[in-house]
Amino acid sequence: MKYNKDTSEKILDSAIDIFQEKGFNGTRMQAIADKAKINKSLLHYYFKSKDKLFQIIIEKAVKLFIPRVLKVINVEGDIFQMIRDFVSAYIDMLRKNPHIPSFIINEINNNPERLLKLIKSSGFNVDFVKVKIQEDIDKGIIRDISPEHLLLNTLSLCIFPLVAKPMVVGIILNGEEDKFEKLLDERKKVVANFIIDSIKI
Repeated sequence: MKYNKDTSEKILDSAIDIFQEKGFNGTRMQAIADKAKINKSLLHYYFKSKDKLFQIIIEKAVKLFIPRVLKVINVEGDIFQMIRDFVSAYIDMLRKNPHIPSFIINEINNNPERLLKLIKSSGFNVDFVKVKIQEDIDKGIIRDISPEHLLLNTLSLCIFPLVAKPMVVGIILNGEEDKFEKLLDERKKVVANFIIDSIKI
């Protein structure tokens, strides 16, 4: 049987939808095959197992995410502009790929060693960011804050609305889903300013 890239991509797109809807444990290969409009044997020809299929999706997510983040945070210069650029790029990437947060969280819970190995192999390293933060603390540019907490605060404020979208739309936006995209656009400035105001002297 000849490998067809279009069929492979169709399967991956269908798998993303089913994994998001059912979670890893609730997902069945037959449901993915039905979504992709192919038979189950063809699905197994392209992807031997549910775990293998999920692993490929995770690998694609990490490979998509890491280079974009590194491109922003590797820039030398003003830490405040770096924060603004990171928050904007991170929110944009997550809104274009809303499955990434839930997939990463699933992998953290079920196979953290595999995820850590994948991230490390991608060249992702935040040590130089920690050094930059400490240098700016020493220069009196920003307050004395743990680099680890600054990184966690920034990531958490960006990711939460997307991970908790049903709650955000249902409670905070009173069920008005059409306002969600506008909220994300506003978050870019709000989150960046919140973080900067919390550390700026």
